[in-house]
Amino acid sequence: MPAPAFRRILLKLSGEALMGSGQFGIDPQETARIAGEVKLAQAAGHELCLVVGGGNIFRGLAASQQGFDRANADYMGMLATVMNALAVQNALEQAGVDTRVQSAIPMPSVCEPYIRRRAERHLEKGRVVIFAAGTGNPYFTTDTGAALRAAEMKCDAIFKGTSVDGVYDADPKKVPTATRYAEVSFSKVLADDLRVMDASAIAMCRDNNIPIVVFNIRETGNLARVLAGEGVSTIVKNEG
Repeated sequence: MPAPAFRRILLKLSGEALMGSGQFGIDPQETARIAGEVKLAQAAGHELCLVVGGGNIFRGLAASQQGFDRANADYMGMLATVMNALAVQNALEQAGVDTRVQSAIPMPSVCEPYIRRRAERHLEKGRVVIFAAGTGNPYFTTDTGAALRAAEMKCDAIFKGTSVDGVYDADPKKVPTATRYAEVSFSKVLADDLRVMDASAIAMCRDNNIPIVVFNIRETGNLARVLAGEGVSTIVKNEG
């Protein structure tokens, strides 16, 4: 069989992806479905690591705008990502996928501390590694944490699972005539403020030449299809 175009990928999910039809929290059925997506991708020959946001439980920036100290609020958001990581780990292991959770904030009673070489070894052994607690520092989003871990793990691409099937020139949920890009450059994303990920994450991916593939994670089986080059998505990459 030919080698996959993207052998090692980092899958970035928002915390909201775990909510299902709920307004907050973790939906076990939706989390199990996403675990099934990861299992299919791994079975196709890909090495996977994950970063999950915490917006379904606590969003630090929103809390800081309501009076919370920004640093404390961000730390609370990081703890929410650990809860989500443990939920995804549970769903993956119930599906028969060996996983490890590594947290940038050490909490050895529940998961491993983030150690780059250990994470690389887990991936080499066929385990899925879930990176929690962002970068471990306030004022940085999980998008930036995902870009950082993708660079450290030498990932071939970041796959960003969202509720839309790519990057548009306007919000397709509000503008019916919005046009989807098949490909778009990092420079255009930054210049036009297309909000694929935050600016620091985009800049890090650009500087390390890590393409970002944006696709709809809510469609069952879509991750495997996009990895095989069959699904609908947008790829963000360097020009040329």
